[in-house]
Amino acid sequence: MYRSLDRLIIIDADGTVIDAFAAIGQAFALHGMDIGDLERFQKRRNLFKYLGGLKEFPRNLAKHFGKRGHKGLINTLTDIYREEASLYPGMVELIGDLLATPDIRVGVVTRNVTHEPKKTLESLFTRHGLDVGSLDFLHHIPLRDEKTPYFKAVRRQLDINPARAFACGDEHKDFAAAIGAGMHPFIVSYGFEDFARLTRKFAVPEEIISQSPLELCRRVRHGLQIAEAAG
Repeated sequence: MYRSLDRLIIIDADGTVIDAFAAIGQAFALHGMDIGDLERFQKRRNLFKYLGGLKEFPRNLAKHFGKRGHKGLINTLTDIYREEASLYPGMVELIGDLLATPDIRVGVVTRNVTHEPKKTLESLFTRHGLDVGSLDFLHHIPLRDEKTPYFKAVRRQLDINPARAFACGDEHKDFAAAIGAGMHPFIVSYGFEDFARLTRKFAVPEEIISQSPLELCRRVRHGLQIAEAAG
């Protein structure tokens, strides 16, 4: 049925392996804006997530849509991602070990809103000592697009059995995309959506949710039978 005996893992970048909230917050601060704290950030959706809550919204709205405001913010965010943004603890070692395992195909997807998002992630990963060229794919998925068709296309292209395919993400849409593509989901609650929102509003099973980056690393290593990182 499937020619390949390889396993596949699709890794969401922002909020799952990259501390996107810190990078966004830093960019906002440099433009005199306030994104609020992580707890409230995780509860917001769509436009309001990035313009702040009731407390921050009026000031941020004026700054964001002022003269050159939006363009300047994206320029700053791009620079921060490429030169300063960090991966969460344990992610460099995890991704490096995944890439070094011969029968695991590894890809990264992002909805990053910086200029030339793929180039942005290449700069960030390379700065952390990761060989981007060893990835099987690095896809930028526009915000308006669903992830499920991308997941299905990759899995079919690589001829991977769905039972041997996994996807990591930090939002309920990542969970839905993995299930829709017949893949096993790893979901985290430290990124763009919190544990309560994931479980109570979207019925994501708590058994598959990692509440810290190191917990995700342990889950992925156990699920894909990769040895624990030294130290």
